[in-house]
Amino acid sequence: MRTLLLLTFFLSLTSCYESPRNCKDYKTGTFRFDYIVDGVEKSANFKRTERYSINFYDGKTDSSEVKWINDCEFVLYKINPKSIAEKDPIHMKILTTTDSSYTFEYAKASFNEGEPQRKEKGTAIKIN
Repeated sequence: MRTLLLLTFFLSLTSCYESPRNCKDYKTGTFRFDYIVDGVEKSANFKRTERYSINFYDGKTDSSEVKWINDCEFVLYKINPKSIAEKDPIHMKILTTTDSSYTFEYAKASFNEGEPQRKEKGTAIKIN
């Protein structure tokens, strides 16, 4: 019984632990993001300033305007959307940070009624 109480106590302490997020360190800079498309691993770079995010992938360049909600959350708006789907803003949230990378969650900021809210996660590595 005593062991069970001690175990419960230690588990309650660790469940309250939240790793620090230094989101300000990742508001601007050049980053790399690895992703998979149709089973093929690819890599993209992006440069983010306080106001813009410029993505470089598959020989293409794509730009978005950045609107910060707080130090750890922002919304991306495509500057020149090429389709109706690209007009949807993307909500980004930094979940955790390390000394050289951050883990984030992203989803469409607006969605149609009845459409399931789909969230994805990724990791960006700071290059510069």
